[in-house]
Amino acid sequence: MSTADIPDIDAVKAYLIALQQSICSALATEDGKAEFITDEWKRENGAGGGITRVLSDGELFEQAGVNFSHVSGGKLPASATAHRPELVGREFQAMGVSLVIHPKNPKIPTSHANVRFFIATKENEDPVWWFGGGFDLTPYYGFDEDCIHWHDVAKKACDPFGENTYKKYKTWCDEYFYIKHRDEQRGIGGLFFDDLNEEGFTKSFAFMQSVGDHYIDAYLPIVQRRKNETYTDEQREFQLYRRGRYVEFNLVYDRGTLFGLQTGGRTESILMSLPPVVHFEYNRPVPENSAEEKLYNYYLKPKDWV
Repeated sequence: MSTADIPDIDAVKAYLIALQQSICSALATEDGKAEFITDEWKRENGAGGGITRVLSDGELFEQAGVNFSHVSGGKLPASATAHRPELVGREFQAMGVSLVIHPKNPKIPTSHANVRFFIATKENEDPVWWFGGGFDLTPYYGFDEDCIHWHDVAKKACDPFGENTYKKYKTWCDEYFYIKHRDEQRGIGGLFFDDLNEEGFTKSFAFMQSVGDHYIDAYLPIVQRRKNETYTDEQREFQLYRRGRYVEFNLVYDRGTLFGLQTGGRTESILMSLPPVVHFEYNRPVPENSAEEKLYNYYLKPKDWV
């Protein structure tokens, strides 16, 4: 490995902490009522820690959680080594920013973003490292212009890195955020990438930063467009019911959730992605020719928005 391409862990960490701050500032300003509380925490035995920031019961956001973590250890869980046997016996560091925003108004979608860096080291051997992340949108009531805007910004984040980059990571997102036991997409997708290292550290880091920096540009205009729309009690009930799908995906399939729990991560920070209020209902019917039916039959089907 050339000296110029040795991973700069300190630079990644500095970027992630600054990203957390800028996202929290933008969301709190838009909400106008609530502020983020800050909870700094450390793992036992000096194995890292993090900064969890949560906004609750705001004017717009029922709950918004933006978490930075930097953890380390001498042994990886089975979930990490099952398909990467070269990681067995290596010490590791994992750091990232992960966020989930749950608005009150069902016309505003839930959004999720995550950017992360992983490195595993062993004496006398080159480090194994990669970047991952992305962002995705989960509407309860769909609007074409919101979907087009979301994917247009996602494409802009990717365009400097090759003409096929957006298509590749958009498709990966559609495949990843799929609830297999429901045969259903979680939302309208966005970007998802993992194991990114083939272009070298500098370019891979630049791509991760582009994804992180474009999240607010993708989400806030949608919030601003929908925040004053009225909604009924029935629409609120449907939002709470659909939030159940978010819970199902995060607890059954999400890699970050599973990795965090299996490495002895901080449970409160890992599960801050779950909605504060959710409603499970047996075999809920979907009215014909309704906005709810259109969500299932039109918006929750992968399509080319841009």
